[in-house]
Amino acid sequence: MNFAWHLPIGLITAAVALDLVLGDPSWMPHPVSAIGAIINFGERRLWTGTPRHDLRSGAALAIAVVLAAVAATWILIAAGAAVGAVCAAIFATLIAWTTIALRGLDAAAAAVQRALERGDLSAARAAIPALVGRDPQSLDLEGLVRATVESVAENSSDGVIAPLMYLFIGGPAAAIAYKAINTLDSMIGHTDARYLFFGRWAARLDDLANLIPARLSAGCLFAAAAILRLRVRDAVCVCRADARRHPSPNAGFPEAAMAGALGIQLGGLAVYDGQPELRPLIGVARRGIEISDISASRRLLWVQSSIAFIIMVLARIVSSWLWTQ
Repeated sequence: MNFAWHLPIGLITAAVALDLVLGDPSWMPHPVSAIGAIINFGERRLWTGTPRHDLRSGAALAIAVVLAAVAATWILIAAGAAVGAVCAAIFATLIAWTTIALRGLDAAAAAVQRALERGDLSAARAAIPALVGRDPQSLDLEGLVRATVESVAENSSDGVIAPLMYLFIGGPAAAIAYKAINTLDSMIGHTDARYLFFGRWAARLDDLANLIPARLSAGCLFAAAAILRLRVRDAVCVCRADARRHPSPNAGFPEAAMAGALGIQLGGLAVYDGQPELRPLIGVARRGIEISDISASRRLLWVQSSIAFIIMVLARIVSSWLWTQ
């Protein structure tokens, strides 16, 4: 069995368990760091400021980074297979582990929550960059809570459900390809003057890669809201009404579902690198935003992720059964 392209349910479960127990330890080399270094190197060499040239070179960089990530994954697992099937399975599981960020996302949100519960806004502002790219000093208590909840919602797709989906579909190679695309988008997929052309392919690849996971994330949030006895109907209605108002064609779906489930309003003013950005409001403010909304979003994250995992396991089992008929 080629573990680079197909990972059995048991090994995917082991990868998830490693994330739940160990998270993302600082001592472990992480593929995203290597991917980021390649993107930085490519940008320094290829960016010129000329739109037509940057569009071509940005496309070349995006394709090269994704192919390099997939090739490195395949080579590493193939090297393990040369030693033995057990070694290949171990390498594949470890790579799969690095693509999942459930514990890390929850821990980052919990750090902001604990600081706010102590009334320590400085500590909360120090913790928030692990979640969002906004200027920490521009955020008051409500802004810190809103930014945290928005990040938990969006990253429930980017950091958990999307990589899980690609692990089930195409093994570690597909999951690493997704992480490469996601990293490209976060680094160069912007719409400012520098990256409007150079990062266009990165942004479009990310839009395509997240098309299904973002909507699956929203659906799992509906189910999680039902299990936790939150506002299921509001989650569905807000998602239908407001998800496409978000600047991203995908991020609005889990954010809108989260806003509706909690009965709060997300979006509004955000400051990035000193520049204010007014985003559309998402959701209906049934009440004011509270610190407890962070803990509620974290509970939704865990239930949502569990539901998504169960759905994917069942889909794998059914598809395998149908294939053998």
